[in-house]
Amino acid sequence: MQPTRLLLKRSVWKGTHPPHSLQPQSLLTIPLSQVHTLSRKNLPNPSAAPTSRSPLTRRPNRLPIVFPKKQGDKVPPVRTQARAATILPNFVGLKFEIHNGKDYHQVTITEDMVGHKLGEFSPTRKPNIWDRK
Repeated sequence: MQPTRLLLKRSVWKGTHPPHSLQPQSLLTIPLSQVHTLSRKNLPNPSAAPTSRSPLTRRPNRLPIVFPKKQGDKVPPVRTQARAATILPNFVGLKFEIHNGKDYHQVTITEDMVGHKLGEFSPTRKPNIWDRK
């Protein structure tokens, strides 16, 4: 902050605070009970969301996008390098190919894996086996 701004009130150097009714509405300001009842047409404009966010509010990891398939269709495994992605409950039953730095290991997600990271199930190192003679 510049030293001259310390001597002046906010209304002089930045303007007055905008009224709350004119601020763009985002999903964060809508109560959770009303979010589920919104239709696509009534959703707030994503470009009107606040642009200055701290790095902690950004999505910390990229999750693979999983689209629901029709029953009977053979679903190919999801190939990903996102080892830090958290396994969600809607991943149960899906097959993932997780990169370990060299190649991909195929893993089928079970209920016990929910909450863990994908990288925990794809080892990056081989076990050291000593040759006995």
